[in-house]
Amino acid sequence: MAAPSGAASCEDFAEFQELLRVMRTIDDRIVHELNTTIPTASFVGKIDAGQTCKELYQSLMDAHTSRERIIKNCIAQTSSVVKTLREEREKTQDDLALLKQLRKEQTKLKLMQSELNVEEVVNDRSWKVFNERCRIHYKPPKSQ
Repeated sequence: MAAPSGAASCEDFAEFQELLRVMRTIDDRIVHELNTTIPTASFVGKIDAGQTCKELYQSLMDAHTSRERIIKNCIAQTSSVVKTLREEREKTQDDLALLKQLRKEQTKLKLMQSELNVEEVVNDRSWKVFNERCRIHYKPPKSQ
Protein backbone atom coordinates (compact mmCIF):
# COMPACT_ATOMS: atom_id res chain seq x y z
CA MET A 1 0.00 0.00 0.00
CA ALA A 2 1.90 3.00 -1.17
CA ALA A 3 1.00 6.29 0.41
CA PRO A 4 0.95 9.44 -1.67
CA SER A 5 4.09 11.36 -0.91
CA GLY A 6 3.77 14.39 -3.16
CA ALA A 7 3.80 17.96 -1.98
CA ALA A 8 0.88 18.60 0.30
CA SER A 9 -1.23 21.66 -0.19
CA CYS A 10 -1.10 23.54 3.06
CA GLU A 11 -3.28 26.40 1.83
CA ASP A 12 -6.60 24.58 2.12
CA PHE A 13 -7.06 22.76 5.43
CA ALA A 14 -9.83 20.53 4.05
CA GLU A 15 -7.52 19.38 1.26
CA PHE A 16 -4.75 18.82 3.81
CA GLN A 17 -7.07 16.68 5.93
CA GLU A 18 -8.23 14.71 2.90
CA LEU A 19 -4.63 13.93 1.98
CA LEU A 20 -3.97 12.68 5.52
CA ARG A 21 -7.17 10.61 5.44
CA VAL A 22 -6.03 8.90 2.24
CA MET A 23 -2.53 8.40 3.65
CA ARG A 24 -3.98 6.81 6.82
CA THR A 25 -5.67 4.05 4.84
CA ILE A 26 -2.95 1.56 5.80
CA ASP A 27 -3.57 2.30 9.47
CA ASP A 28 -7.34 2.10 9.09
CA ARG A 29 -7.11 -1.32 7.45
CA ILE A 30 -4.33 -2.88 9.49
CA VAL A 31 -6.59 -5.35 11.32
CA HIS A 32 -8.05 -6.57 8.03
CA GLU A 33 -4.58 -6.72 6.49
CA LEU A 34 -3.24 -8.81 9.37
CA ASN A 35 -6.28 -11.09 9.41
CA THR A 36 -5.93 -11.83 5.71
CA THR A 37 -2.15 -12.21 5.57
CA ILE A 38 -1.02 -13.68 8.89
CA PRO A 39 -2.04 -17.34 9.03
CA THR A 40 -3.85 -19.06 11.82
CA ALA A 41 -2.21 -22.11 13.38
CA SER A 42 -3.76 -24.48 10.81
CA PHE A 43 -2.25 -22.59 7.83
CA VAL A 44 1.14 -21.78 9.34
CA GLY A 45 3.23 -23.69 6.79
CA LYS A 46 1.64 -22.15 3.69
CA ILE A 47 2.54 -18.49 4.21
CA ASP A 48 5.77 -16.85 5.30
CA ALA A 49 4.38 -14.77 8.16
CA GLY A 50 7.82 -13.36 9.01
CA GLN A 51 8.22 -11.87 5.54
CA THR A 52 4.63 -10.58 5.52
CA CYS A 53 5.12 -8.89 8.90
CA LYS A 54 8.43 -7.42 7.77
CA GLU A 55 6.79 -5.92 4.66
CA LEU A 56 3.89 -4.57 6.70
CA TYR A 57 6.33 -3.10 9.22
CA GLN A 58 8.19 -1.28 6.44
CA SER A 59 4.92 -0.02 4.94
CA LEU A 60 3.80 1.33 8.31
CA MET A 61 7.16 3.00 8.92
CA ASP A 62 7.10 4.63 5.49
CA ALA A 63 3.51 5.82 5.90
CA HIS A 64 4.09 7.22 9.39
CA THR A 65 7.29 8.99 8.34
CA SER A 66 5.77 10.59 5.25
CA ARG A 67 2.65 11.76 7.11
CA GLU A 68 4.70 13.26 9.92
CA ARG A 69 6.92 15.03 7.39
CA ILE A 70 3.91 16.48 5.57
CA ILE A 71 2.23 17.63 8.80
CA LYS A 72 5.39 19.28 10.11
CA ASN A 73 6.06 20.91 6.73
CA CYS A 74 2.56 22.41 6.66
CA ILE A 75 2.91 23.59 10.26
CA ALA A 76 6.18 25.31 9.35
CA GLN A 77 4.65 26.95 6.26
CA THR A 78 1.57 28.14 8.12
CA SER A 79 3.69 29.39 11.05
CA SER A 80 5.70 31.45 8.59
CA VAL A 81 2.52 32.96 7.14
CA VAL A 82 1.22 33.75 10.65
CA LYS A 83 4.52 35.41 11.54
CA THR A 84 4.45 37.54 8.39
CA LEU A 85 0.83 38.55 9.00
CA ARG A 86 1.63 39.48 12.62
CA GLU A 87 4.46 41.72 11.45
CA GLU A 88 2.14 43.41 8.93
CA ARG A 89 -0.53 43.72 11.62
CA GLU A 90 1.90 45.60 13.89
CA LYS A 91 2.51 48.12 11.11
CA THR A 92 -1.14 48.67 10.24
CA GLN A 93 -3.33 48.32 13.33
CA ASP A 94 -6.56 49.41 11.59
CA ASP A 95 -6.63 46.86 8.75
CA LEU A 96 -9.61 44.62 9.57
CA ALA A 97 -9.09 42.41 6.50
CA LEU A 98 -5.54 41.73 7.66
CA LEU A 99 -6.76 40.89 11.16
CA LYS A 100 -9.34 38.50 9.72
CA GLN A 101 -6.69 36.81 7.58
CA LEU A 102 -4.34 36.54 10.58
CA ARG A 103 -7.02 34.89 12.70
CA LYS A 104 -7.90 32.51 9.88
CA GLU A 105 -4.26 31.45 9.54
CA GLN A 106 -3.86 31.11 13.32
CA THR A 107 -6.89 28.81 13.42
CA LYS A 108 -5.51 26.75 10.56
CA LEU A 109 -2.17 26.50 12.38
CA LYS A 110 -3.87 25.21 15.55
CA LEU A 111 -5.81 22.65 13.52
CA MET A 112 -2.62 21.45 11.83
CA GLN A 113 -0.87 21.19 15.18
CA SER A 114 -3.77 19.10 16.48
CA GLU A 115 -3.17 16.71 13.56
CA LEU A 116 0.15 15.80 15.19
CA ASN A 117 -1.83 14.54 18.20
CA VAL A 118 -4.20 12.62 15.93
CA GLU A 119 -1.19 11.15 14.16
CA GLU A 120 0.26 9.95 17.46
CA VAL A 121 -2.99 8.19 18.37
CA VAL A 122 -3.29 6.57 14.91
CA ASN A 123 0.33 5.40 15.01
CA ASP A 124 0.04 4.01 18.55
CA ARG A 125 -3.06 2.03 17.60
CA SER A 126 -1.41 0.61 14.50
CA TRP A 127 1.76 -0.42 16.35
CA LYS A 128 -0.29 -2.04 19.10
CA VAL A 129 -2.22 -4.16 16.59
CA PHE A 130 0.94 -4.93 14.61
CA ASN A 131 2.81 -6.05 17.73
CA GLU A 132 -0.10 -8.20 18.92
CA ARG A 133 -0.22 -10.14 15.67
CA CYS A 134 3.39 -10.07 14.44
CA ARG A 135 5.51 -10.26 17.59
CA ILE A 136 6.10 -14.00 17.22
CA HIS A 137 6.81 -13.78 13.48
CA TYR A 138 8.98 -10.67 13.15
CA LYS A 139 11.11 -8.61 15.51
CA PRO A 140 11.52 -5.06 14.17
CA PRO A 141 14.80 -3.19 14.63
CA LYS A 142 15.12 -1.39 17.95
CA SER A 143 14.81 2.10 16.40
CA GLN A 144 11.03 2.20 16.96
